Amino acid sequence: MRQVSARATTVLVAGGAGFIGSHLVEWLVRCGYRVVNLDLLTYAGNVENLAALEGDDRHIFIRGDIGDRALVQTLCARYQPGVVFNLAAESHVDRSIDKADAFIETNVASVYRLLDATLGYWRDLDAPGKAAFRFIQMSTDEVYGSIADGAFSEDSNYRPNSPYAASKAAGDHLTRAFGVTYGLPVSLVHASNTYGPRQYPEKFIPHMIISALASRPLPVYGAGANVRDWLHVGDLVRGLEQVVAQAQPGEVYNFAGGDEWRNIATVRALCGHLDAQAPAARPHADMIAFVADRPGHDLRYAMSSDKVRRLFGWKPEIRFADGLALTVSWYLENRAWWQKILERGYAPVRIGIGG
Repeated sequence: MRQVSARATTVLVAGGAGFIGSHLVEWLVRCGYRVVNLDLLTYAGNVENLAALEGDDRHIFIRGDIGDRALVQTLCARYQPGVVFNLAAESHVDRSIDKADAFIETNVASVYRLLDATLGYWRDLDAPGKAAFRFIQMSTDEVYGSIADGAFSEDSNYRPNSPYAASKAAGDHLTRAFGVTYGLPVSLVHASNTYGPRQYPEKFIPHMIISALASRPLPVYGAGANVRDWLHVGDLVRGLEQVVAQAQPGEVYNFAGGDEWRNIATVRALCGHLDAQAPAARPHADMIAFVADRPGHDLRYAMSSDKVRRLFGWKPEIRFADGLALTVSWYLENRAWWQKILERGYAPVRIGIGG
């Protein structure tokens, strides 16, 4: 385990009760940081994701909105973070297709207000504090759009194709603009498709697992030919801690799994794991149902992680084939976690059809 960064012993993590956020908070605390965790607990935020940190005084949970300037300023003044790391976001493409209002509010307007509040805090720091401080914006490979061959780099142009991706691109551009215009030390992070324990059931892998366990059809868009590059959340948060410790102002860091699978291959592999771990009356693959593709569906995402491999010595350690088996096991062993989500009204049905 690396020593905690001299830059920041306290990190304010926005969106730390969500999927990636909760894993990052756990990892930062394990690495010795104090974490102030700001989360509004919208539908995908879940305090149960933080159960492992209960009673740990290095973790301070605050329920609140990243768009609440006064709250952010109060937290910064009280806890004096050396890093503000924003993972708060609306993130489900299908929801953005049906109605994008919440995506524009959270991923654009609230990011602006968070940046503005952080800028005021940063301006009041002394010279060493200013130099050491970082604002880190978490983003997605989807801002780059689809690519037929090769891989996007940190210098690639943005070509977002969904309302979700466009809203994240806007937040990224605002972050960069605060760095260029006001001098705020900002960095951007993009990650490829991330999976693992505690991912909200609307996302591809948990949606398929939970649908299969309920004997529901497993909807595969189009012919299932869309390609995704999978990255285990444990591998990602190891890299994000390196960003906390070493990020330089104005830099962009891409984290990719380098493990590309067509969607239909992912579903079939998942069915094989379910057949082995939770056998049913018929093979789970018999439940696959090809459905009309979603509007604007990107065919392939791919990024290069050469930069973070070179700078941080980072590389993924969990192969997707192994990580998928572990993820299936987690959802089987933690049914109470996702059953509570279903009981609160979530239904694993198709959305994002467009109109």
